[in-house]
Amino acid sequence: MKMPNTTTECSTTEPLQFEPLLKQIRWGGRKLGTRLGKHIGPASDYAESWELVDHGTDQSRVSQGPWQGRTLQDLVLTEPQALLGRHAGLRQFPLLVKFLDAHDRLSVQVHPNDAQAARYQPGEHGKTEAWVVIDAAPGSCVFAGLKPGVTRAHLEAAIEAVTVESCLNRLPVNQGDCVFIPAGVVHAIGEGVLLAEVQQSSDITFRLFDWNRRGADGQPRPLHIAQSLACTNFHIGPISAARARPELVQPGIEQENLVACPYFHLRRLSGHGSLALEEADRCRIWIITAGRVGWPAQAGGQRKAGLGCTLLWPAATKPTEVQFAPQTQVIEVTWD
Repeated sequence: MKMPNTTTECSTTEPLQFEPLLKQIRWGGRKLGTRLGKHIGPASDYAESWELVDHGTDQSRVSQGPWQGRTLQDLVLTEPQALLGRHAGLRQFPLLVKFLDAHDRLSVQVHPNDAQAARYQPGEHGKTEAWVVIDAAPGSCVFAGLKPGVTRAHLEAAIEAVTVESCLNRLPVNQGDCVFIPAGVVHAIGEGVLLAEVQQSSDITFRLFDWNRRGADGQPRPLHIAQSLACTNFHIGPISAARARPELVQPGIEQENLVACPYFHLRRLSGHGSLALEEADRCRIWIITAGRVGWPAQAGGQRKAGLGCTLLWPAATKPTEVQFAPQTQVIEVTWD
């Protein structure tokens, strides 16, 4: 298999696609297969599909094309200009993209910031994240932040009394909602929610409360009370869904700027028509949350990707036209 190693060789009009890494966890279901088209087995606990990851032994591999079989880490280190452009020089791809199927609600968690993560686990990053809801059962919610006025003393008392839920901000969610969760925010995803998640490349989580559930061994799952309290930012308060005014970017295609933080930017592209993808000297991640897109294949004809697909447009992407089918929605992810 030929391995291109220069920007010229891998200049392309096509995005990279990767093999998903499927994770089975007790709160998962089957929507990663039934709704997003992932190749799952017969089990009923498929919780996460890691679409784009460069974190230790968890590595995305290119599924097709001239770079087929190569890991994301390999590309970051050996094809920096072609893949990253202006961000060449990174030693790790900075973001992790995944889909989550919360058949049951997740535990109440807190993620550390960069400085805290480095103290608890040297070499690890903090974990700021954002969710975009793809599907939500009637009455579904997420828990995002603490209610107004909840202090550390209030939360410690609620932990002791096993009434943590009384401190949590319950946020009803619907398809299309975007919720930004900075590091330090207490949070949980409620049952019946299927979503896309963009986060820092990190896998450090502290479990504050687990709804009094027991693990497969019949014992309560471990909690991390001291770490959770130390990492909680009590100044942030309740989190609301992001709101953005749609702006027309090309005929038939609108954009909404959903999240802008030091680690990533999220904008939603939606509509029907042709979108001119220009050179940008940086890579762009596309998460398709509705409909489908198509682009010219280098070998001729057109390639397509639909709901549940994640595309990585390298920095070396040449200008190309991408076709949006009716009612398409794409979350585009970039960083400064």
